[in-house]
Amino acid sequence: MPVVMKFGGTSVADAAAFENVARIVAAQRDRSPVVVVSAMSRVTDSLLAATTENDVDKAIASLEPTFHRHHAVAKELLSESQAEQFVKQISSAADRIAELLGAIAQNPSQRKVLQDEVVSFGETLSSTLLAEVLSQRGIQARQVDARRCVITDEEHTAAAPLMGETFARSQNELHPLLQADVVPVLGGFIGATTRGVTTTLGRGGSDYTAALIGAALGTNEIQIWTDVTGVLTADPRVVPEAQTIERLSYSEAAELAYFGAKVLHPKTIQPAIEKHIPVRICNSRSPAEQGTLVGPQTETSARTVKAIAHKTGVTTVQITSARMLGAYGFLRALFEVFERHRTVIDVVTTSEVSVSLSLDDDSALPAIVKELEQLGTVRVEKGRAIICVVGEGLRGMPGIAARVFSTISDINVTLISQGASSINFTFAIEEERVNEAVTRLHHALFEPHKGTRSTK
Repeated sequence: MPVVMKFGGTSVADAAAFENVARIVAAQRDRSPVVVVSAMSRVTDSLLAATTENDVDKAIASLEPTFHRHHAVAKELLSESQAEQFVKQISSAADRIAELLGAIAQNPSQRKVLQDEVVSFGETLSSTLLAEVLSQRGIQARQVDARRCVITDEEHTAAAPLMGETFARSQNELHPLLQADVVPVLGGFIGATTRGVTTTLGRGGSDYTAALIGAALGTNEIQIWTDVTGVLTADPRVVPEAQTIERLSYSEAAELAYFGAKVLHPKTIQPAIEKHIPVRICNSRSPAEQGTLVGPQTETSARTVKAIAHKTGVTTVQITSARMLGAYGFLRALFEVFERHRTVIDVVTTSEVSVSLSLDDDSALPAIVKELEQLGTVRVEKGRAIICVVGEGLRGMPGIAARVFSTISDINVTLISQGASSINFTFAIEEERVNEAVTRLHHALFEPHKGTRSTK
């Protein structure tokens, strides 16, 4: 069975990074790798910025450094003839992007459709370049246009894959190459409608592509290569002593991703979860490290908590109404307000006469509050942070709340929630104290054990 290897933008940031990826792929050549690659780091942001620039000439000029970066890698790593061919592809891409930017300026109503095609060039160029680099290193490889494999609906900038069609197309495109001992190289993040119009899967889309291809091919492992060694016990920018976690369950990974850990998002690996395919998170800068293996089950551990995640920029909303008491339909009416405004709720707690909840996106909050005031008294608190303590061992474990809150007893907690899965314990505090709280909790929950480098 093949292994799917996905490389993020930082793993293909420059010539040295491309060279490193080629070594990593070569080391697993006997596993029939299928490679999924993101755009070079910062390229997608540059392309998106160009689509919002009113001056088309200025937008095109802003992309010159992006094209130069690709040219520099080709010049350094490819033969002269290969480099010349790739430079022609860069020139062709630049011409087409200029056409699309002009079309966006003339027809703003088509922005999303045209934007998808503009940003797709990031992955198209990186996958073409990586396939050439692999071939130059003696690895028979071929770039495969992901739009021939990932078939989606027509929700541009956040398309949903049509699973049956995607699985069938992926098998038809990739099986013959694997049978011929060729390494397929696909750009992540991009797909196409059944009519062949370019779409994108939204942020995190390259992980999604890897999971879709892995599920379609029935692979035995999906590898996500990034710039950190797996999932850590806390954000290393806040807690430098954070340790790599060797194993996580899908549920643990989902909770951590949702509440701030940005290594892996549950939506993007859903196809792998459904097919029970383990996902390994590896560090392309330290390929010898095992990273974190995310699978159907976690290993039992004497340590109750696996990790601490946190998210800043949170707003909490409390709705108080005596009409809640003994009434049915009240919560439905409340949540329908958020549904109408397409606003996602993160955490919810309820009592007899009040509901407290947290929001990551408060852009529609003024209109939401206006509607909520028809249901009861509304209080809004901005500048909050969510801390989430995660671990399968939390199920039925007594005393964890007391231990957490005694550690931060001088910090005001404004919302508390025990997850329905019983593997997370979540609460909100003032944003300005979140780093202090996470550092203290990590010290209390992990650092007495720091004689061992990783947790199981």
